[in-house]
Amino acid sequence: MKRKLPDPRAQAKRAALSALKRARRQAERAGVKLSDWEGEFLGSVEDRLKTFGRAFGDPEKGGPGEALSALQRVKLKEIADKAKGEKPARMRRRKPKPEDEA
Repeated sequence: MKRKLPDPRAQAKRAALSALKRARRQAERAGVKLSDWEGEFLGSVEDRLKTFGRAFGDPEKGGPGEALSALQRVKLKEIADKAKGEKPARMRRRKPKPEDEA
């Protein structure tokens, strides 16, 4: 009997939806108030995942089998950290490169 391999895109979609629900649930349980923007972000990303199977349209913003873009994953992690009561991890800012003198 042949086993059908699970669809990686469907797995990515389920994992992303679970992460969104988990972040929202953690915030509610901990009594952490999410900003209006954060609540809207979670809702809109969830809607796009359910409708399109991924939450971004530009293929350059994420991998072909991924459901969230790189920046969406970062923001989701920040919301989850806030819900846990941890300080959100901020993206590192790069120092500007010195101009090459010709």
